[in-house]
Amino acid sequence: MSISYVSLIFGMPGVPQIILIAVVILLLFGGRKIPELMRGLGRGIKEFRNASNDDSDKKIDDKKS
Repeated sequence: MSISYVSLIFGMPGVPQIILIAVVILLLFGGRKIPELMRGLGRGIKEFRNASNDDSDKKIDDKKS
């Protein structure tokens, strides 16, 4: 294995790889489902951030007490 081959496997994806991934996702889920999936992903990330902030606030309150 050459160094360039290893970097292709483990390196950052380039434009062709990103396009290929987008096409595969579009074929798997269809154009109508993707906005719903992204909305759900956004809500999940928001809930995760809120939960992690709540935990941080609790730790700070515990230290003050």
